[in-house]
Amino acid sequence: MSITAETCPHYLTFAAEEIPDGATLFKCAPPIREAEHRRALWEALEEGSIDMVVSDHSPSPPELKAIDDGDFARAWGGISSVQFRLAATWTGARPRGWTTVELARVLSDAPARLAGLAGKGRIAPGYDADLVVWDPDAEFRVDPVALRHRHPLSPYAGRVLTGRVIAVFLRGVEATPDGPVLGRAL
Repeated sequence: MSITAETCPHYLTFAAEEIPDGATLFKCAPPIREAEHRRALWEALEEGSIDMVVSDHSPSPPELKAIDDGDFARAWGGISSVQFRLAATWTGARPRGWTTVELARVLSDAPARLAGLAGKGRIAPGYDADLVVWDPDAEFRVDPVALRHRHPLSPYAGRVLTGRVIAVFLRGVEATPDGPVLGRAL
């Protein structure tokens, strides 16, 4: 029997004591914990106790997120992180001395192996040419207007992240000729 463990970028980025009262955009399950727990997650990733970082992409319309009244009991739980998984994780990993090889392991290789996706998760002969071209030094401020999800809500709004995606290739074909993402909103 194989046992795996995962975390999400928002658990590696945010800390409970930094979240304003009534900020339901941060509601997820399990809830975001204090900075000491965030540190422990990073340590577990570094030592290999946690295998991967996954997106928990959970889009929600504003009315279900209860952003107008800040009612956490009523608010939808989940954070749309697929668009920021690379940058949010790299923003925290880089100052810890991570390399892009370690980043690829937790973002691509481990999830592909777990899901049994042959030909995915690595740059190697026989693997699909699913590639992300990115600038690991480029900083950007998350702008809700630029979000590519159906409902442009994000606790990352206004946050500065490092690692801007320039292009995406799926099986060797560019999937981003008109901007950061090609296709319908998720």
